[in-house]
Amino acid sequence: MPTLFRFLVTLAVLAGIAYGAMFALVMFVEPKKAEMTVRIPPEKLAPKK
Repeated sequence: MPTLFRFLVTLAVLAGIAYGAMFALVMFVEPKKAEMTVRIPPEKLAPKK
C-alpha cells in the first residue's frame, strides 16, 4: 500500500505543478494584439462556371 500512496502523491504533485504553470501563464503572459491580413487570390473568390 505505501507504493500506491507514493504513486498517488507523485501524480498529485505533478498535477499541481502543471496547474501552477498554467495559472502563471494566464496571470503573467499578455498576448500581443496585432492585425492580421491574408491575401486571397481573386481566382479563389470567383465561382467556377
